[in-house]
Amino acid sequence: MSDTGFEVFRDGLLRHLDWFAERGRSVPVWWRDDDAVEPSAPLERLIGIANAHGCEVALAVIPHDATQALAERIAAEPFVSVLQHGYRHRNYQDKARGEKAAEFGRARDVDEAIGELAQGNARLKALFGEKFVPVMVPPWNRITTAITARLEEAGLSGVSTFTQFHPRDRRHVQTHIDMIKWKKDRRFIGWPQAALRFDYQLARRRTNPDEPLGLLSHHLAQDDASFEFLDRTLAVMKAHPGARFARIRDLLPG
Repeated sequence: MSDTGFEVFRDGLLRHLDWFAERGRSVPVWWRDDDAVEPSAPLERLIGIANAHGCEVALAVIPHDATQALAERIAAEPFVSVLQHGYRHRNYQDKARGEKAAEFGRARDVDEAIGELAQGNARLKALFGEKFVPVMVPPWNRITTAITARLEEAGLSGVSTFTQFHPRDRRHVQTHIDMIKWKKDRRFIGWPQAALRFDYQLARRRTNPDEPLGLLSHHLAQDDASFEFLDRTLAVMKAHPGARFARIRDLLPG
């Protein structure tokens, strides 16, 4: 990884953070990681980064496949929380017809979907106890409004997807920056692309300073460069008054 690329990224990030700090403001930053079900070497690396910088990582855990081993591994971790990642992480849409993958899309019967989510909610509560925060993270970041409107029936009080822009809604705690290039090959997007994404999001927050900035990672799909991106970016933010790390619970109503 090019140090020159990181330095250009870092300098641009610092300019934005300076702008906020000079005005007595700080951008709330939170971090979500998807697809956890069991302990693994990549998960260990992720937790190490969270602990090193004191930044909570909210693990979106797949209820159907979640293991007792995962619950035991993270039970004492101070910077790990758990969100609900759908139920099975199974696609119900028809890709042959050009439909984008979704577990809780238009192909689902809403009553059936809410029933599954309630089961998943109960299982995560039983496994993770107080670490579980009842926020729905739909697989592939897609969910219909018909299901979203009834999430409280399944015990879920919030929603988190991935978007470039979303009007501030206390029930929706979004992620905005994914460091993985998914098409063709899975790899780090590179420092220039990362700089552009931060530039866009932080420029938006000059007029929306309270909107959390969400980082999205996938520990099982990441390369070394993606882990390094997390480590170095969080280090820059931790050291600057223009950013503050936020826990998912603090971003929800009440």
